[in-house]
Amino acid sequence: MTELTVRPAVATDVAAITLFDHLAAEGDEHRREFIRLAVERQACLVVLLDDRIVGYGVLEYTFFGYGFVSMLYVHKDHRRQRIGQKLLAALERSCKTPKLFTSTNLSNLPMQALLDRQGYLPSGVIHNLDEGDPELVYFKPIR
Repeated sequence: MTELTVRPAVATDVAAITLFDHLAAEGDEHRREFIRLAVERQACLVVLLDDRIVGYGVLEYTFFGYGFVSMLYVHKDHRRQRIGQKLLAALERSCKTPKLFTSTNLSNLPMQALLDRQGYLPSGVIHNLDEGDPELVYFKPIR
């Protein structure tokens, strides 16, 4: 029987995360540094399937002083198994502000569906981040 758990990331998790995050695995130093700093700042949660990390999420407070999920990433072999939903719910529970925001590209239909299922509301659009693929901003009241 498999057990799914969510816990705060620790320094020894950085290597495992960078192995399955496709940008970090391909050598993107910016992404590797993002992961390292998120773990160091205690802003990162990991999802474990049994004892193996299969996803991670980052919750920051740099978006106008509100919680912002800046990363929600599930290993490609474990997507569509409700792991992202469990991780997002854990991030919501740990949010310290009454409003939580996140964003995703217009092209990321699975993330949009997850946000809809979790009760997030559209909050705006940001153009010119990724050429031809606007960023959709979402909001959820927490308390």
